[in-house]
Amino acid sequence: MSGHFPFSGKANRMAVFAFFEDHGFSLELQEKYYRWWHEWAKNFVLGDPDLSVTKAPEFSHYPFGQHAHANFHLHDYLWSTPMLDLGQFIENVIFPRLDEKTLHRVEQEHEKMLGEITQETTRFPRSAPPEIGRYRHT
Repeated sequence: MSGHFPFSGKANRMAVFAFFEDHGFSLELQEKYYRWWHEWAKNFVLGDPDLSVTKAPEFSHYPFGQHAHANFHLHDYLWSTPMLDLGQFIENVIFPRLDEKTLHRVEQEHEKMLGEITQETTRFPRSAPPEIGRYRHT
């Protein structure tokens, strides 16, 4: 599965940041993308007998993860870090529980959702980057 999703493989928050930037996602669309994965993971966790006991409390708040609401240096890209936290949980905990057919279905659903969100970039355009760039230490 590595490489199919922005959080796959050895991704870091910059990889997710680049994914959002490459697709022209505004903050609204970044959250919409994140929310799709959040709901998908939450539904999986609640439907799994083991995970519903051990991990369901982590989905009792939104967004998921220890870096929820952390923007770090990624000004106007606050969804990159929570997406990475959630994505690493999905990749390391949920994906190993899925068979190949289910993984393929998730890939197809993701591609469909990604296409729909990408079409919305005209309604919710990403603001132009500032002159000194978004990724900077301040």
